[in-house]
Amino acid sequence: MVIPRYKSMAGGGGGGGKLSPFFLLLIAIISCFATYNVLSSFLQSDTTKVSLDPSTSDPVVSMPGQFKGSGQKRLFHVALTATDAPYSKWQCRIMHYWYRQMRDKEGSEMGGFTRVLHSGKPDNLMDEIPTFVVDPLPAGMDRGYIVLNRPWAFVQWLQNVKIEEDYILMAEPDHVYIRPLPNLSRGDNPAAFPFFYITPAQHEKLIRKFYPEEKGPVSNIDPIGNSPVIIKKSMLEKIAPTWMNVSIKMKEDEETDKAFGWVLEMYAYAVASALHGVQHILRKDFMIQPPWDLKLGNSYIIHFTYGCDYNMKGELTYGKIGEWRFDKRSYLSGPPPRNLTLPPPGVPESVVTLVKMVNEASANIPGWDDGR
Repeated sequence: MVIPRYKSMAGGGGGGGKLSPFFLLLIAIISCFATYNVLSSFLQSDTTKVSLDPSTSDPVVSMPGQFKGSGQKRLFHVALTATDAPYSKWQCRIMHYWYRQMRDKEGSEMGGFTRVLHSGKPDNLMDEIPTFVVDPLPAGMDRGYIVLNRPWAFVQWLQNVKIEEDYILMAEPDHVYIRPLPNLSRGDNPAAFPFFYITPAQHEKLIRKFYPEEKGPVSNIDPIGNSPVIIKKSMLEKIAPTWMNVSIKMKEDEETDKAFGWVLEMYAYAVASALHGVQHILRKDFMIQPPWDLKLGNSYIIHFTYGCDYNMKGELTYGKIGEWRFDKRSYLSGPPPRNLTLPPPGVPESVVTLVKMVNEASANIPGWDDGR
Protein backbone atom coordinates (compact mmCIF):
# COMPACT_ATOMS: atom_id res chain seq x y z
CA MET A 1 0.00 0.00 0.00
CA VAL A 2 1.25 3.49 -0.81
CA ILE A 3 1.60 5.64 2.28
CA PRO A 4 0.95 9.20 1.07
CA ARG A 5 3.09 11.99 2.42
CA TYR A 6 1.48 15.38 2.78
CA LYS A 7 2.71 18.87 3.45
CA SER A 8 0.44 20.99 5.56
CA MET A 9 0.29 24.76 5.67
CA ALA A 10 -1.29 26.76 8.43
CA GLY A 11 -2.10 30.43 8.52
CA GLY A 12 -3.87 32.92 10.70
CA GLY A 13 -5.17 36.44 10.82
CA GLY A 14 -6.31 39.09 13.17
CA GLY A 15 -8.76 41.91 13.46
CA GLY A 16 -8.31 45.63 13.97
CA GLY A 17 -10.16 48.88 14.41
CA LYS A 18 -12.73 50.26 11.99
CA LEU A 19 -11.22 52.11 8.98
CA SER A 20 -12.75 55.03 7.07
CA PRO A 21 -14.13 54.42 3.53
CA PHE A 22 -11.57 56.88 2.09
CA PHE A 23 -8.68 55.01 3.69
CA LEU A 24 -10.03 51.68 2.43
CA LEU A 25 -10.27 53.12 -1.11
CA LEU A 26 -6.69 54.38 -0.91
CA ILE A 27 -5.46 50.92 0.20
CA ALA A 28 -7.34 49.29 -2.67
CA ILE A 29 -5.76 51.63 -5.25
CA ILE A 30 -2.26 51.04 -3.85
CA SER A 31 -2.87 47.28 -3.81
CA CYS A 32 -3.91 47.31 -7.47
CA PHE A 33 -0.72 49.08 -8.49
CA ALA A 34 1.39 46.73 -6.38
CA THR A 35 -0.31 43.65 -7.82
CA TYR A 36 0.14 44.97 -11.37
CA ASN A 37 3.86 45.58 -10.79
CA VAL A 38 4.43 42.14 -9.25
CA LEU A 39 2.63 40.35 -12.08
CA SER A 40 4.43 42.39 -14.74
CA SER A 41 7.77 41.63 -13.15
CA PHE A 42 6.96 37.91 -12.94
CA LEU A 43 5.74 37.66 -16.53
CA GLN A 44 8.75 39.55 -17.89
CA SER A 45 11.19 37.39 -15.92
CA ASP A 46 9.62 34.04 -16.87
CA THR A 47 11.95 32.45 -19.41
CA THR A 48 10.01 29.24 -20.02
CA LYS A 49 9.28 28.89 -23.73
CA VAL A 50 7.37 26.19 -25.57
CA SER A 51 7.98 25.67 -29.26
CA LEU A 52 4.95 26.40 -31.42
CA ASP A 53 6.52 24.80 -34.48
CA PRO A 54 3.80 22.50 -35.87
CA SER A 55 6.43 20.12 -37.25
CA THR A 56 7.38 19.05 -33.75
CA SER A 57 5.06 17.23 -31.38
CA ASP A 58 7.29 17.47 -28.32
CA PRO A 59 7.55 20.50 -26.04
CA VAL A 60 10.94 22.15 -26.45
CA VAL A 61 11.26 23.88 -23.12
CA SER A 62 14.12 26.10 -22.02
CA MET A 63 15.40 26.08 -18.45
CA PRO A 64 13.03 28.01 -16.18
CA GLY A 65 14.52 31.21 -14.87
CA GLN A 66 14.38 30.12 -11.24
CA PHE A 67 16.96 27.41 -11.97
CA LYS A 68 19.41 29.59 -13.93
CA GLY A 69 22.43 30.59 -11.94
CA SER A 70 20.72 29.77 -8.66
CA GLY A 71 23.03 26.89 -7.79
CA GLN A 72 19.93 24.87 -6.93
CA LYS A 73 20.31 21.20 -7.83
CA ARG A 74 17.32 19.07 -8.78
CA LEU A 75 18.68 15.66 -7.88
CA PHE A 76 17.24 12.52 -9.45
CA HIS A 77 17.44 8.96 -8.17
CA VAL A 78 18.88 6.48 -10.67
CA ALA A 79 16.81 3.29 -10.78
CA LEU A 80 17.11 0.28 -13.03
CA THR A 81 15.31 -3.05 -13.02
CA ALA A 82 17.30 -6.26 -13.27
CA THR A 83 17.30 -10.02 -12.84
CA ASP A 84 19.80 -12.27 -11.08
CA ALA A 85 20.97 -13.82 -14.38
CA PRO A 86 24.73 -13.52 -15.11
CA TYR A 87 23.90 -11.60 -18.31
CA SER A 88 22.09 -8.93 -16.31
CA LYS A 89 24.61 -8.84 -13.47
CA TRP A 90 27.73 -7.94 -15.43
CA GLN A 91 25.91 -5.15 -17.25
CA CYS A 92 24.63 -3.75 -13.94
CA ARG A 93 28.16 -3.78 -12.51
CA ILE A 94 29.55 -1.77 -15.43
CA MET A 95 26.61 0.62 -15.37
CA HIS A 96 26.98 1.19 -11.61
CA TYR A 97 30.75 1.71 -11.97
CA TRP A 98 30.25 4.56 -14.45
CA TYR A 99 27.44 6.04 -12.37
CA ARG A 100 29.92 6.33 -9.49
CA GLN A 101 32.52 7.93 -11.76
CA MET A 102 30.10 10.61 -12.99
CA ARG A 103 27.87 11.21 -9.97
CA ASP A 104 29.97 13.84 -8.20
CA LYS A 105 31.40 15.62 -11.23
CA GLU A 106 30.57 19.19 -12.19
CA GLY A 107 27.21 19.39 -13.95
CA SER A 108 25.84 16.15 -12.52
CA GLU A 109 22.49 16.07 -10.75
CA MET A 110 22.63 12.35 -10.05
CA GLY A 111 21.46 11.40 -6.61
CA GLY A 112 21.08 7.94 -5.12
CA PHE A 113 21.07 4.62 -6.97
CA THR A 114 18.88 1.52 -6.74
CA ARG A 115 18.95 -1.74 -8.64
CA VAL A 116 15.36 -3.01 -8.42
CA LEU A 117 15.90 -6.77 -8.49
CA HIS A 118 12.73 -8.56 -9.61
CA SER A 119 13.95 -12.10 -9.00
CA GLY A 120 12.22 -12.31 -5.63
CA LYS A 121 15.37 -13.08 -3.63
CA PRO A 122 18.76 -11.48 -2.88
CA ASP A 123 21.79 -12.29 -5.01
CA ASN A 124 25.57 -11.95 -4.62
CA LEU A 125 25.71 -8.28 -5.70
CA MET A 126 23.76 -6.94 -2.72
CA ASP A 127 26.93 -5.63 -1.03
CA GLU A 128 28.30 -4.07 -4.22
CA ILE A 129 25.25 -2.33 -5.68
CA PRO A 130 22.41 -0.70 -3.68
CA THR A 131 19.55 -3.11 -4.32
CA PHE A 132 15.88 -3.48 -3.45
CA VAL A 133 14.35 -6.93 -3.98
CA VAL A 134 10.81 -7.19 -5.33
CA ASP A 135 8.63 -10.09 -6.46
CA PRO A 136 8.35 -11.17 -10.08
CA LEU A 137 4.94 -11.47 -11.67
CA PRO A 138 3.08 -14.69 -10.80
CA ALA A 139 4.38 -17.69 -12.72
CA GLY A 140 3.25 -17.69 -16.33
CA MET A 141 1.86 -14.16 -16.36
CA ASP A 142 4.81 -12.73 -18.31
CA ARG A 143 4.27 -15.40 -21.01
CA GLY A 144 8.01 -15.66 -21.57
CA TYR A 145 8.38 -11.87 -21.94
CA ILE A 146 10.55 -11.10 -18.93
CA VAL A 147 10.46 -7.34 -19.56
CA LEU A 148 6.83 -7.41 -18.44
CA ASN A 149 8.24 -7.54 -14.91
CA ARG A 150 9.71 -4.03 -15.26
CA PRO A 151 6.57 -1.95 -14.62
CA TRP A 152 5.50 -4.32 -11.81
CA ALA A 153 8.95 -3.91 -10.24
CA PHE A 154 8.66 -0.12 -10.31
CA VAL A 155 5.18 -0.25 -8.76
CA GLN A 156 6.48 -2.31 -5.82
CA TRP A 157 9.59 -0.18 -5.33
CA LEU A 158 7.67 3.12 -5.38
CA GLN A 159 5.10 1.79 -2.91
CA ASN A 160 7.58 0.41 -0.39
CA VAL A 161 10.62 2.70 -0.36
CA LYS A 162 11.03 6.29 0.77
CA ILE A 163 12.98 7.96 -2.02
CA GLU A 164 14.70 11.17 -0.97
CA GLU A 165 14.98 12.75 -4.41
CA ASP A 166 12.01 14.43 -6.12
CA TYR A 167 12.94 13.01 -9.52
CA ILE A 168 13.73 9.54 -10.88
CA LEU A 169 15.83 8.45 -13.83
CA MET A 170 14.57 5.13 -15.17
CA ALA A 171 17.70 3.48 -16.55
CA GLU A 172 18.79 0.09 -17.90
CA PRO A 173 21.76 -2.22 -17.28
CA ASP A 174 23.20 -1.61 -20.76
CA HIS A 175 23.66 2.12 -20.19
CA VAL A 176 27.15 3.60 -19.80
CA TYR A 177 27.47 7.22 -18.67
CA ILE A 178 29.97 9.18 -20.75
CA ARG A 179 29.27 12.62 -19.23
CA PRO A 180 27.83 13.92 -15.96
CA LEU A 181 24.07 13.86 -16.40
CA PRO A 182 21.98 16.89 -15.37
CA ASN A 183 18.26 16.85 -14.77
CA LEU A 184 16.89 17.27 -18.30
CA SER A 185 13.23 17.49 -17.26
CA ARG A 186 11.52 20.87 -17.10
CA GLY A 187 8.51 21.66 -14.96
CA ASP A 188 5.83 19.04 -15.48
CA ASN A 189 7.48 17.74 -18.65
CA PRO A 190 9.69 14.68 -18.09
CA ALA A 191 12.67 14.16 -20.41
CA ALA A 192 12.88 11.09 -22.65
CA PHE A 193 14.81 9.71 -25.60
CA PRO A 194 12.85 9.39 -28.88
CA PHE A 195 13.09 5.93 -30.47
CA PHE A 196 12.69 5.78 -34.24
CA TYR A 197 10.91 2.43 -34.00
CA ILE A 198 8.18 3.59 -31.60
CA THR A 199 5.54 4.86 -34.05
CA PRO A 200 2.09 5.14 -32.44
CA ALA A 201 0.53 6.82 -35.49
CA GLN A 202 1.38 3.81 -37.66
CA HIS A 203 -0.49 1.53 -35.25
CA GLU A 204 -3.54 3.68 -34.55
CA LYS A 205 -5.98 0.78 -34.79
CA LEU A 206 -4.10 -1.14 -32.09
CA ILE A 207 -3.38 1.91 -29.97
CA ARG A 208 -7.09 2.78 -29.83
CA LYS A 209 -7.71 -0.44 -27.90
CA PHE A 210 -5.85 1.15 -24.99
CA TYR A 211 -6.07 4.89 -25.74
CA PRO A 212 -9.71 5.74 -26.59
CA GLU A 213 -10.61 8.55 -28.96
CA GLU A 214 -12.05 10.70 -26.19
CA LYS A 215 -8.52 10.98 -24.80
CA GLY A 216 -7.41 12.85 -27.92
CA PRO A 217 -5.34 12.20 -31.05
CA VAL A 218 -2.77 9.42 -31.18
CA SER A 219 -0.14 12.12 -31.70
CA ASN A 220 -0.47 12.78 -27.95
CA ILE A 221 1.53 9.58 -27.44
CA ASP A 222 5.27 10.22 -27.44
CA PRO A 223 7.64 7.97 -29.46
CA ILE A 224 9.42 6.75 -26.34
CA GLY A 225 9.94 3.89 -23.94
CA ASN A 226 10.31 4.09 -20.19
CA SER A 227 14.08 4.42 -20.37
CA PRO A 228 15.90 6.67 -20.34
CA VAL A 229 13.33 8.94 -18.73
CA ILE A 230 13.81 11.57 -16.03
CA ILE A 231 10.48 12.22 -14.36
CA LYS A 232 9.01 13.65 -11.18
CA LYS A 233 8.58 10.95 -8.58
CA SER A 234 5.01 12.08 -7.94
CA MET A 235 4.18 11.61 -11.63
CA LEU A 236 5.75 8.17 -11.85
CA GLU A 237 3.82 7.03 -8.78
CA LYS A 238 0.62 7.74 -10.76
CA ILE A 239 1.80 6.41 -14.12
CA ALA A 240 3.45 3.17 -12.96
CA PRO A 241 0.27 1.20 -12.07
CA THR A 242 -1.31 2.24 -15.39
CA TRP A 243 1.86 1.28 -17.22
CA MET A 244 1.74 -2.16 -15.58
CA ASN A 245 -1.93 -2.72 -16.42
CA VAL A 246 -1.58 -1.54 -20.03
CA SER A 247 1.49 -3.79 -20.47
CA ILE A 248 -0.42 -6.85 -19.28
CA LYS A 249 -3.46 -6.03 -21.42
CA MET A 250 -1.28 -5.52 -24.50
CA LYS A 251 0.43 -8.85 -23.87
CA GLU A 252 -2.94 -10.58 -23.53
CA ASP A 253 -4.13 -9.10 -26.84
CA GLU A 254 -2.78 -11.44 -29.52
CA GLU A 255 -2.85 -8.87 -32.32
CA THR A 256 -1.04 -6.21 -30.28
CA ASP A 257 1.48 -8.69 -28.89
CA LYS A 258 2.38 -9.85 -32.40
CA ALA A 259 2.73 -6.31 -33.75
CA PHE A 260 4.77 -4.81 -30.90
CA GLY A 261 6.92 -7.82 -29.99
CA TRP A 262 9.90 -7.04 -27.77
CA VAL A 263 9.05 -3.31 -27.60
CA LEU A 264 5.52 -3.91 -26.25
CA GLU A 265 6.38 -2.65 -22.77
CA MET A 266 7.84 0.54 -24.32
CA TYR A 267 4.58 1.23 -26.12
CA ALA A 268 2.72 0.54 -22.88
CA TYR A 269 4.70 3.22 -21.03
CA ALA A 270 4.12 5.74 -23.82
CA VAL A 271 0.36 5.03 -23.78
CA ALA A 272 0.16 5.09 -19.97
CA SER A 273 1.88 8.49 -19.86
CA ALA A 274 -0.53 9.90 -22.43
CA LEU A 275 -3.49 8.53 -20.48
CA HIS A 276 -2.28 10.69 -17.58
CA GLY A 277 -1.86 13.71 -19.85
CA VAL A 278 1.93 13.68 -19.54
CA GLN A 279 4.03 14.89 -22.46
CA HIS A 280 7.78 14.40 -22.56
CA ILE A 281 10.60 16.62 -23.76
CA LEU A 282 12.29 14.58 -26.47
CA ARG A 283 16.07 14.71 -26.07
CA LYS A 284 18.04 13.08 -28.88
CA ASP A 285 21.22 13.97 -26.99
CA PHE A 286 20.11 11.79 -24.06
CA MET A 287 22.02 8.84 -25.50
CA ILE A 288 23.65 7.29 -28.54
CA GLN A 289 23.34 3.73 -29.83
CA PRO A 290 26.42 2.26 -31.54
CA PRO A 291 27.07 1.21 -34.21
CA TRP A 292 24.43 3.47 -35.81
CA ASP A 293 25.52 6.59 -33.96
CA LEU A 294 29.13 7.19 -34.92
CA LYS A 295 30.21 10.07 -32.66
CA LEU A 296 29.75 10.89 -29.00
CA GLY A 297 28.74 14.49 -29.65
CA ASN A 298 27.13 16.05 -26.58
CA SER A 299 25.32 12.89 -25.53
CA TYR A 300 25.26 11.55 -21.98
CA ILE A 301 24.76 7.79 -22.33
CA ILE A 302 25.97 4.98 -24.57
CA HIS A 303 23.25 2.36 -24.98
CA PHE A 304 24.96 -0.84 -26.14
CA THR A 305 21.90 -2.80 -27.16
CA TYR A 306 23.08 -3.53 -30.72
CA GLY A 307 25.91 -5.83 -31.77
CA CYS A 308 28.95 -4.15 -33.32
CA ASP A 309 30.54 -6.21 -36.12
CA TYR A 310 33.43 -5.01 -38.28
CA ASN A 311 36.04 -6.41 -40.63
CA MET A 312 39.70 -5.60 -40.10
CA LYS A 313 39.37 -2.63 -42.47
CA GLY A 314 37.01 -1.02 -39.97
CA GLU A 315 33.95 -1.58 -42.14
CA LEU A 316 30.60 -2.44 -40.54
CA THR A 317 29.34 -5.94 -41.36
CA TYR A 318 26.01 -5.68 -39.53
CA GLY A 319 23.96 -8.86 -39.90
CA LYS A 320 27.12 -10.86 -40.39
CA ILE A 321 29.53 -11.79 -37.62
CA GLY A 322 32.59 -9.62 -38.07
CA GLU A 323 36.28 -10.39 -37.75
CA TRP A 324 36.10 -8.04 -34.78
CA ARG A 325 32.92 -7.80 -32.74
CA PHE A 326 31.42 -6.65 -29.49
CA ASP A 327 27.92 -7.89 -28.76
CA LYS A 328 26.56 -8.13 -25.23
CA ARG A 329 24.68 -11.28 -26.25
CA SER A 330 28.01 -13.05 -26.66
CA TYR A 331 28.19 -13.08 -22.85
CA LEU A 332 24.88 -14.59 -21.73
CA SER A 333 26.43 -16.98 -19.21
CA GLY A 334 29.07 -14.70 -17.70
CA PRO A 335 30.94 -11.41 -18.01
CA PRO A 336 33.24 -10.54 -20.90
CA PRO A 337 36.95 -11.03 -20.14
CA ARG A 338 39.06 -8.15 -18.95
CA ASN A 339 41.04 -6.18 -21.53
CA LEU A 340 38.90 -6.80 -24.60
CA THR A 341 40.72 -6.28 -27.90
CA LEU A 342 40.13 -2.78 -29.20
CA PRO A 343 38.46 -2.32 -32.60
CA PRO A 344 40.60 -2.05 -35.73
CA PRO A 345 41.44 1.38 -37.24
CA GLY A 346 38.49 3.07 -38.91
CA VAL A 347 35.84 1.91 -36.43
CA PRO A 348 33.70 4.85 -35.19
CA GLU A 349 34.48 6.79 -32.04
CA SER A 350 31.29 5.57 -30.35
CA VAL A 351 32.29 1.89 -30.57
CA VAL A 352 35.92 2.52 -29.57
CA THR A 353 34.80 4.53 -26.54
CA LEU A 354 32.33 1.84 -25.49
CA VAL A 355 34.97 -0.92 -25.50
CA LYS A 356 37.48 1.27 -23.64
CA MET A 357 34.86 2.02 -20.98
CA VAL A 358 33.96 -1.65 -20.58
CA ASN A 359 37.67 -2.42 -20.19
CA GLU A 360 38.18 0.31 -17.60
CA ALA A 361 35.20 -0.87 -15.56
CA SER A 362 36.17 -4.55 -15.65
CA ALA A 363 39.76 -3.65 -14.67
CA ASN A 364 38.58 -1.78 -11.58
CA ILE A 365 35.66 -3.85 -10.34
CA PRO A 366 36.85 -6.30 -7.66
CA GLY A 367 36.08 -9.94 -8.35
CA TRP A 368 35.27 -9.41 -12.03
CA ASP A 369 36.87 -12.72 -13.00
CA ASP A 370 34.82 -14.57 -10.39
CA GLY A 371 31.96 -14.71 -12.89
CA ARG A 372 29.50 -12.83 -10.72
